Amino acid sequence: MADKTSNAGTVGAAVKRSALLGAVFLMATSAIGPGFITQTTQFTVQLGAAFAFAIVVSIVIDIAVQLNVWRVIGVSGLRAQELGNRVLPGVGYLMAALVVFGGLVFNIGNIAGTSLGLDALLGLEVKIGGTISAVIAIGLFLSRRAGIAMDRLVVVLGLLMIGLTAYVAIVSGPPVGDALRQSVVPDTVDFLAITTLIGGTVGGYITYAGAHRLVDAGITGPERVAEVSRSSVTSLLVTGVMRIVLFLAILGVVAGGATLATDNPPADAFAHAAGEVGLRLFGMILWAAGITSVLGASYTSVSFLVSFSPALQRRRNWLVIAFIAVSVTAFLLLEQAPTTLLILAGALNGLILPVGFGVLLWVAARRADLLGGYRYPRWLLAVGSAAWLLTVYLGWKSLSGIVELWS
Repeated sequence: MADKTSNAGTVGAAVKRSALLGAVFLMATSAIGPGFITQTTQFTVQLGAAFAFAIVVSIVIDIAVQLNVWRVIGVSGLRAQELGNRVLPGVGYLMAALVVFGGLVFNIGNIAGTSLGLDALLGLEVKIGGTISAVIAIGLFLSRRAGIAMDRLVVVLGLLMIGLTAYVAIVSGPPVGDALRQSVVPDTVDFLAITTLIGGTVGGYITYAGAHRLVDAGITGPERVAEVSRSSVTSLLVTGVMRIVLFLAILGVVAGGATLATDNPPADAFAHAAGEVGLRLFGMILWAAGITSVLGASYTSVSFLVSFSPALQRRRNWLVIAFIAVSVTAFLLLEQAPTTLLILAGALNGLILPVGFGVLLWVAARRADLLGGYRYPRWLLAVGSAAWLLTVYLGWKSLSGIVELWS
């Protein structure tokens, strides 16, 4: 009997560790999506080494945001929309509506990204590539062990993306010294670039992807603060490393004088850096980024709905499948260029961010009862509040840029 109990405990601990790692990479790979890659390429072409400053600012804000989001949700054991309704009835429904809408827009862009990846990898027509990718994602959620399968898949593909991109960054020979200088003293500052990066890495559904995964896995409560905090920082380090190596890979090509094609600039950049091999590597990277982001966007968006009804909770996997199906249908019907959709999605999620983040900061500051009596660190609340004010300002400054993108 003791052996059985011990074995069960060992298995349970392994599942918890897998869920923690899965939460880290679910957030990271949700952030490292096709929009992430397309945005980084577009802004590197526009700003050159000065884009390093936007990356540094976005990483600092990302850390401030995610440390607070994971802490509040992890300690309370409640999802963001549940906390919203506890603060003020109806706010949770508003948060859910904003996140699900933003997640849908982002997911259309994610599927567009998988199509661009398969085009570069195999030469598939974009509509066919997007459809195949959506079918693969749906197949995963048809499994009864979808959560465990998703945890393992996002870890493998996340590590693959970073490794392949690092190789291309080395081959392209970027001007690292200039990038380091301009990360502190840039030649130009672009508000839309900063807001879009923030929206693409912690905006919309991405803000809650890892934290909601921890709630679903039961890794919550004041006693789990250390694990939750470590996981949030690790997820951002993974995202930051990928952002930097991708930026350096593209910068090496741009600084060398190459002019990138407008229909799929990231693919062209990788081809310039490493020839035919680079193009195929890019296809694999972009497809991996796209499919993991489809999983993250769909899983997290649906997590904002299931807490409102036990019936929805029981049909969770089917709701995820329906979300993916709606996304791919919209992708097939829309005529907007995939690259434009990806940039727009990041900017839109950057505007959604201040709403939900503001609610969580209110819980941290005023609702200790929802945190089980946990004394929230004042320094962390101050850092989060400063980040929130900055996201509001950046969102306002980028509004005109978003209108230009869509028009």
